[in-house]
Amino acid sequence: MTSSVPKVRLAGGLEICRVLNGMWQVSGAHGTVNKTKAVEAMQAYVDAGLTTFDMADIYGPAEEIYGLFNSQLKSSGSAPPALQGLTKYVPRPGPMELKVVEKALQRSMSRMKVDTLDCVQFHWWDYKDKRYLDALGHLSDLQQEGVIRELALTNFDTQRLEEITNKGICISSNQVQYSLIDQRPAARMEQFCVANNIKLLTYGSLAGGLLSEQYLGKPEPSSRAELNTASLSKYKNMIDAWGGWTLFQDLLVALETIAKRHECSVASVATRYVLDRPAVGGVIIGCRFGVAGAGHHISDSLRSCSPDLRLTAEDHAAIEAVTRCSRDLMGLIGDCGDEYRS
Repeated sequence: MTSSVPKVRLAGGLEICRVLNGMWQVSGAHGTVNKTKAVEAMQAYVDAGLTTFDMADIYGPAEEIYGLFNSQLKSSGSAPPALQGLTKYVPRPGPMELKVVEKALQRSMSRMKVDTLDCVQFHWWDYKDKRYLDALGHLSDLQQEGVIRELALTNFDTQRLEEITNKGICISSNQVQYSLIDQRPAARMEQFCVANNIKLLTYGSLAGGLLSEQYLGKPEPSSRAELNTASLSKYKNMIDAWGGWTLFQDLLVALETIAKRHECSVASVATRYVLDRPAVGGVIIGCRFGVAGAGHHISDSLRSCSPDLRLTAEDHAAIEAVTRCSRDLMGLIGDCGDEYRS
């Protein structure tokens, strides 16, 4: 079973699943998480071959939950499947001496119970503070020393990605929002990444769950009770900027027709669309580990990355008939990640 999930190789040689298990959902903004239950819930994903987990040092107990699961697997006696743990280093802007960077990485390693970090995806809040280049210089040196396997970025725009690459720092991937709603990476980022062997790891590809049958034909959600997770409110705002609820319903209708044609879910079509984009290495699907109902979308994830699911020219035409009516998010918001910076 495990061999059925396709993998992609990053620049430093690490192989990761093309569908990654996202752990932002355990950070607290999606309800309280029981660590024991979260660790238990991870097993079903690994059993299905989904062995790549994406987390961050700022996602509450995410790194610790991964560490608990990781050590549990190792002590289980039988040969455990190899996990890939991708984390993020998200410092507050400030002095970025080597010792500051080293201390942060040591903390992630001890929480995750690993000797080497598979991948560190660096995020920086303020481009005007150029000390992100100091941090990346140290991270690159630590990569040479074997502390990190892959050095990557999160929510950097194309201009900064180019600047960093021109400094001789080898970047494996950039984690950005990419979906049928938010296609900003196609404007500039994609082309640069293809030319420089940088993979995009995408989030928001299911718009926090809004890109599903559940919202087809439903009135526009507006109250906090309806948009009851950080993801739902975040991506509902994205839909508003993109073109609004009526246009979004048109998109869901088109996706449902395509899904029926391929005998899969709307979520699988939405994920496949992004997986097929140039430069996209993998799509991160948020997992609500430790919350009732977690794991019910494993089959959707497996179907979306299966070679049997191929979107046709007819499918693409139906999608584009809707998306071409939307607003230009690149013009409205700016390049990838600009929504996180003033």
